[in-house]
Amino acid sequence: MNFNNLIKERVSYRGKYLEEPVSRANLKIIMEAGLAAPSGCNRQTTSIVAVDDSNLLAQIRPLIKRVGSTAPALIFVLSEKIVSYHGNCYSVQDYSAAIENMLLQITDLGYASCWVEGYMTDFKDGVGKHIAEILKLDPKYELVCCLPVGKPAEEIKRVEKKPFEERAWFNLRK
Repeated sequence: MNFNNLIKERVSYRGKYLEEPVSRANLKIIMEAGLAAPSGCNRQTTSIVAVDDSNLLAQIRPLIKRVGSTAPALIFVLSEKIVSYHGNCYSVQDYSAAIENMLLQITDLGYASCWVEGYMTDFKDGVGKHIAEILKLDPKYELVCCLPVGKPAEEIKRVEKKPFEERAWFNLRK
């Protein structure tokens, strides 16, 4: 698929997934796409964990409850706060770029996904902290996002985007 069509084809899928597994080879391709994203001052603050083990999925799925709880694979995005220069940290920008790369790669491989962040990080003891414990993550990492990956079991619903003219312009807005 050409790149422009790929961008327009990507959607946030919030439905159920088929039980069809996602191959490790495809998970690696997706993760490599995330790691290829730009990184502020090349600090490479983003790390990625793919979960396809049925025992781990059985422990994690009840915590997710909502979007992605039936996905055959889950990709967790981890962020590490590493200061660049003058006290700046670009970890949010870094993991955002990595997530978008992975979402595009997921779409290109024929799978569906959704950027699930809010309830992973919104609360002091949010779902992300519990999943981090299950995955035995080093405390230096914050689990910031989950990308469920799989073949959609339901019809994909597309939302209408606002017209170009409402959200973009050249030079001064008239």
